[in-house]
This record gives sequence, C-alpha cells and structure tokens, in this order.
Amino acid sequence: MVAIKAPQAAAFMKTPPANLSAVLFFGSDPGLVTERSQVIALALAARENPAGEVLRLDESDLDEDPGRLGVELQTRPMFSGRKIIRTTAGRRINAALLKDILDGAPLEGFLVVEAGNLKPDDALRSLFEDRPTLAAVACYPDTAADIDTLINDVLTAHSMRITTQARALLQSRLGADRALSRAEIEKLALYAMGSGQISEDDVEAIVGDAADLALEKIAEAAATGRAVTAVSDYGRAIATGESAQAIILIMQRYFLKLHRVRADLDGGRSLDDALRSLRPPLHFKQRDIFAAQVRNWSRASLDAALTRIAETAKAARLSSQLEDTLAERLVLAISAMAAPSTAASRAARRR
Repeated sequence: MVAIKAPQAAAFMKTPPANLSAVLFFGSDPGLVTERSQVIALALAARENPAGEVLRLDESDLDEDPGRLGVELQTRPMFSGRKIIRTTAGRRINAALLKDILDGAPLEGFLVVEAGNLKPDDALRSLFEDRPTLAAVACYPDTAADIDTLINDVLTAHSMRITTQARALLQSRLGADRALSRAEIEKLALYAMGSGQISEDDVEAIVGDAADLALEKIAEAAATGRAVTAVSDYGRAIATGESAQAIILIMQRYFLKLHRVRADLDGGRSLDDALRSLRPPLHFKQRDIFAAQVRNWSRASLDAALTRIAETAKAARLSSQLEDTLAERLVLAISAMAAPSTAASRAARRR
C-alpha cells in the first residue's frame, strides 16, 4: 500500500481498506499518533462480527514473554472477532521483530503500531510502506484548518459558541500536539460552561500555549522517573526543530511549580488548596500525576533539581554548540533523581 500522506490521513481513517492487516502511525505530533491509533483500533474492532477485542502490548510485556506479540497476532479468539493489538515501537518492538512476524503465518489479528518521527529511509517506515496490506500514516502538527475543525467539533459537542476574536487567539495557542489541543479546548469549554459563549478573556485565563504544553510532557516524564519516555519525547521535540534551551526553560518552570506546591504543603496547606492556586490551572488529566509528584519529591530534592536545571541553563547559554547534549543529560539526571523517590513511595504504599 502506498504511504498515507498527512493530507490523505482523514480519508484513510474514515474508511480503512478492507484488506488492511497492519498500520503504522508515525510523525512529530505524538498526540495525533495516539489519537489515530485509538480511533482506528476501535473502528477495526467494531467492524468484526462479533466485535473484536483491543489489546495493548508494550515493551514490558515482551520483556516477560518475548514471543507474546507474535502469538497474540496469530491466535484467533474462540468467542469474539479478531484481536486488534496496539503497541509502540521501541527497543524490542522494532522493524526486525515486526518483519519476522509479518513474514510468518498470515495474521489472525490486526496490528496497530505507534512511532515517533521516522525518516523516509527508516526500516520500520519502509516495512509498512512497501507491502500491499500494510499502511504507514504520517501524523504531523495540525494546520490552521485542522485546528479550526477541532475547535468546532469540541465546542459543538458542548453546545458552546466562541467569538471571532477568541477563536483567533485560541488558534494561535494550539497545534503542537493534537491530544493537548483537544484537552485545552475541552478545558476551555468546561471553564466557560453556563455562559454559552467563549470570550478572549476566557481563552487568556485558561488556555496555555500548546507548544509549551507539548514540551512540558518531557518534564512530567522526568519528574516521574520515566527516563526512557522523557528522552524519547526530548529527541522527538529536537527533531521537530524545538530549541534545547527552550526545553530547559520548560523544565525549570515545571519544577518551580512543583516546588511552590511542595512548599505550600510543608507550610500546612492542603494539597487540594495548593493545586487550586496554580495559574494557569492544571488540566484535570494532569492533576493526579502532578499531585503524585508533589508527594514523591521532598523540598530538598526539588531544591537540588532546580539547582541542576539552573546550572545546565547557564552552561547551555555559554556553550550553545553543546546545548543539545547538556539538555539531554539534564533530562536523564532529573529522571534518575526522581526514580528513588518514586520507588520509596511505592514501597511505603505496599507496607
């Protein structure tokens, strides 16, 4: 099947080919990759009679059972339609493994793979572009028209209107990541609920810049000790043209927020009150992760993290040719600092 270019993706998603057996979603918009992967998995499951089952397999599943992905794809369920297996490309789930599976017995299930921004000659991308029953779908940041359609879709679902000026301002703050853009519009709709119409003031009060929010995911992963995810998100951001120094700044802002809430907590304020005082407010999907991070990081460890970030920011300004390396080392260092706190917290909960 030919590669599905970004402008062709909407039509492909609306009517997936009948002979499709596996699809790869890749590109610089991780939110769009995830959204399309989820949508097509559900569509393929619904197309089965009886309905198929959507199963998520990740690297950790293959660490325990290296052959599980192939077994799941080549086993037909007795009491349901074919399985739809969703997975993410990585250390184990790579072009070599998937080629072996696809070259083997015919698949009894569907395979949906998510990946980052792949070069045209990447082995994984070539594998999906060169076979007639496979597809590789490009997922790049939304155009102005895409963003406008997304705004209309979300606000219509909430029976909300938006002024022309507010729409223009909202459009300027969206587009770096589909999932974050959708979440920001939903948050805005909930914020303005009851007024019937969204104004510029509403957008100013509640919607952050989507590019910053996309980069904030790097800081979020590092603060939870998820080094692999943090470094992967960092590499994806650099590949799309983001500045290493901008990422360092976002890390600093994120840890300053953690520090502020941790200080409020140590001063006797309740966690809920401290979180509610943040401006702009956290999206509801971020709240639980951020709250867990506040609990896991001590004031002293946050002081140390902010010192490390400030030192890296200074070094990057003085040696711009090394800024990419310095920022990546910072992401790894912060992730390593978070890991002991996270492990201790889990151990305490088990006791």
